[in-house]
Amino acid sequence: MIDLSLSPEQRMLQQTFRDFARNVVAPAAERIDAATEPGLFPFDQCRELLRKGAEEGYLALVVPEEQGGLGGSCVDLALLCEELGAVDVAIGANLFNLTATMHLMVARFGSDEQRERILAPMRDRRPRVLSGALSEPNVAGSDLFAPAPGEGVGIRTRAARDGDSYVLHGAKSAFVTNGGIADGYFVLARTNPDAPPAAGMSMFYVPADSPGLSCGRPTELIGWKSGHHAELFLDGVRVHESNRIGAEGQAGMLLGSVAEMPVGLAACYVGLARAAYEYARDYARQRVSWGRPIIEHQAVALKLADMYVDAQAARLMVWDAAHACSADPMAAGTVKAPAAKTFAVDMAIRNARRCVEILGGYGVTREYRAGKLLNDAMVGYACDFTRDLLRLGMVRFI
Repeated sequence: MIDLSLSPEQRMLQQTFRDFARNVVAPAAERIDAATEPGLFPFDQCRELLRKGAEEGYLALVVPEEQGGLGGSCVDLALLCEELGAVDVAIGANLFNLTATMHLMVARFGSDEQRERILAPMRDRRPRVLSGALSEPNVAGSDLFAPAPGEGVGIRTRAARDGDSYVLHGAKSAFVTNGGIADGYFVLARTNPDAPPAAGMSMFYVPADSPGLSCGRPTELIGWKSGHHAELFLDGVRVHESNRIGAEGQAGMLLGSVAEMPVGLAACYVGLARAAYEYARDYARQRVSWGRPIIEHQAVALKLADMYVDAQAARLMVWDAAHACSADPMAAGTVKAPAAKTFAVDMAIRNARRCVEILGGYGVTREYRAGKLLNDAMVGYACDFTRDLLRLGMVRFI
């Protein structure tokens, strides 16, 4: 028999996460969404809710206990991210999932010295924002997977060896998550320009206060108002070799070996898909047309049934990928995680669109939440690679 139910401990965790999301994250997200001054990111509010999450150990959720974490599974992470995504997908993805999984990458692949130093704030349950600086302006994301070297192919940020350090020159795109507010950046750079992009990239941890590192103005997205993205510039940034994560040329392997990251992002979108369903359902119970609640009209009822089905299907796919992170990491990283991410985002977009349709005219007003859900859902289409690129990558393994 296959048991798809949660254990009693996991149900308790789920309720704890739900309470945190609704009582701590939701009020902050509502205040951020109501802000009218563009360009003034209310990081003080994000830092405060991140502090509360750090105190609960959520930023250390999947790090092994012997390294100061809670020793939770990827299923636990999926439960957290779904609840966060149900109230605000950007906060769940950017502040919690990204930071938690970057901690996990250091725990898995960092040296003993790096684990001791870089994970110290996590062990002390202090709030910290981390960033992954991968994509670059005028460089296609798919270049990261180019099988052979070529003129103009691959990322252009260079890390030149200089004694016991590297000197980084280059720029990262306007979509660097947490760019400008992060405490530390995990930067992809070419250490061997003659090798294929996937084999010539290395990963460096760069503290935010490093000389030569700067950020551009925030990028305004159609959704994810509580997120912060900006260009990152590296002008002769000197990074000691002790801040290189793994060996030279291992960056692609590192990212592929932390399938928990895309699984957590997918779980955030399961939360959004669920939230869209619940919001439309509750509205349909109250809205009356022709003398009865519109949930009793077949056109609305069928949409709601489809929304429930899609949210449930996305959740099961995410749970399957989360389970594979421990049971079959290779399958998780190559097939199940990208499949879960693309499917969950698709279902979130579909459910958010139906939510707007069920609310009718109110669906396109700022007074109601449907429009925000749709804008937030659409951001996921291109976040951490497009669905087309992820699915083409899957074909190599299926």
